Amino acid sequence: MALLDILGRRWTLRILWELRASPVKFRDLSERADSMSQSVLSRRLKELEAVHLVISDADGWRLSREGFGLLDLLMPLSEFAGRWAALLSRDDARSGRDRQNRRAVKRQAPQRPPSNRSKR
Repeated sequence: MALLDILGRRWTLRILWELRASPVKFRDLSERADSMSQSVLSRRLKELEAVHLVISDADGWRLSREGFGLLDLLMPLSEFAGRWAALLSRDDARSGRDRQNRRAVKRQAPQRPPSNRSKR
């Protein structure tokens, strides 16, 4: 399960994703990774290089053959994530409409007349 340990580390999947299209220089990769510190980026790249998922050359950091193989396995997960996010968005929109409808019904609902029971 060493692979899951590596992939479960913060920012690892983001780094692999950013390297999917072409080599990326360290500075550019750092800018793409939003709030990741450069020291964490450097550490993750060294870890990924040590397990043969990325390599560095004059063009920058890029996926190795094994890294591309892993990315091929992750692509169906990415496709699933897109479908799942769309489903959740539809559910959120539907529940938002449901809340609006419930509010409208409450506003339109007649008020109950006060009880005629006397207080004792």
